[in-house]
Amino acid sequence: MKTKLLQRLAAGAAALAILCAAALPARAAYDVPITLSAEGESVYLINADTGEVLLDENSAEQRYVASTTKMVTGLLLLESGVDLNTTITIPDRLTQEFRDIQAANGTDMRLKIGEDVRLIDLLYGLLVASANDAASVIADYLGGGDTAAFVSRMNDRARELGCTATNFTCPHGLYDPGNVSTAADLARIAAACMQNGQFMEIVNTLHYTVPADNVNTTERELTSTNPMLDPESPYYRADVSGIKTGFTTLAGRCFVTSAEKEGHTYILVILGAKKEGKNEPFYIYNEASALLDWTFARYSDRTLLDTGTAVARVPLHGCDEAAEATLYAAEKVVQYAYADAVVTTEVSVPEEIRAPVKAGDVIGSVTVRLDGQTVAVVDLVAGQDYASALLKGSLNVLALLPALLAVLAALTLLTVRLGRRRAPARRG
Repeated sequence: MKTKLLQRLAAGAAALAILCAAALPARAAYDVPITLSAEGESVYLINADTGEVLLDENSAEQRYVASTTKMVTGLLLLESGVDLNTTITIPDRLTQEFRDIQAANGTDMRLKIGEDVRLIDLLYGLLVASANDAASVIADYLGGGDTAAFVSRMNDRARELGCTATNFTCPHGLYDPGNVSTAADLARIAAACMQNGQFMEIVNTLHYTVPADNVNTTERELTSTNPMLDPESPYYRADVSGIKTGFTTLAGRCFVTSAEKEGHTYILVILGAKKEGKNEPFYIYNEASALLDWTFARYSDRTLLDTGTAVARVPLHGCDEAAEATLYAAEKVVQYAYADAVVTTEVSVPEEIRAPVKAGDVIGSVTVRLDGQTVAVVDLVAGQDYASALLKGSLNVLALLPALLAVLAALTLLTVRLGRRRAPARRG
């Protein structure tokens, strides 16, 4: 129980960071830099490390989310602590559910009533092939035969992650009515999923083999529904990781993904993109690439303050060598930032100082701001020693003292000797 609790806390860490960051005052996100494929489409792009919102278009609009729903189904299975090598038998009570999935033309992994299947195979079917029948079996199993009870747990987990506009009505998202969320809420869910290493390993799997069992006498090959993971696809990107695709007629094309560039991780959510035409590409993956390219080209680690450039000078008294003390930043300030973000500094130093000053002495401070937001307050230190003129004169005298004492001693000795020579001889 303790281990399960720790897993849940760890899984929610990134989502909590996103929630807290959203509550802080910050500049507005930038406008979406491309023309979207569908009117009213939702786009939400964040820095997953900081929670900073980079792009926001209709992110709070509640809408159908199709198979992105399966992120929560998979996460709950992984967080349940159940041995994934456990084999379960698909019960008769799912007969109508399987018929409904087929009637809705839902993707499946050809599961059959009475089939003995491992949970790990169901999990790969759920997250790799987006199998709706796998979602139904997982929900039935974890719900103890009550799918509605499992769906209630899905909603509880979403609320734990800070989702405020999410309502799941099924474990797979195939049935649209009532099964809704927002781009911002799905980003919170994705952030929690990303904290689970096994989840990310599965959603980044391109091909998976389901072994033969008591019903299917041959292996089944599953292929990821995410073309951005396929090196042979025109949409492939090596910097993309998972996470989940989705599509229904009402939801349109949906995509939740993460990407990493130069040590920074991003989460991108697109909902309601246009369905591709017969001879047209998948618009949503072109959009995802364009948005990520825009981000990578404009955001990077910027050195806002270095330790080798003079920041300020302060009038210096009592020093023959200099009239001013030159001050430098005690430490470098590096900030992940948009290329056009404006850097400003505000220096706080005394009106004047007096020698002696040692290199490294703290004299004042500098406040560094990025687009008006304070990012650091750094000490300003003297770049070199500045000796006191009085002290320097005293030291010079002290340096000559041994020589003066030697001369004085010699004069004293000479005086004594001369005195002896002049002294009159005594008579007896």
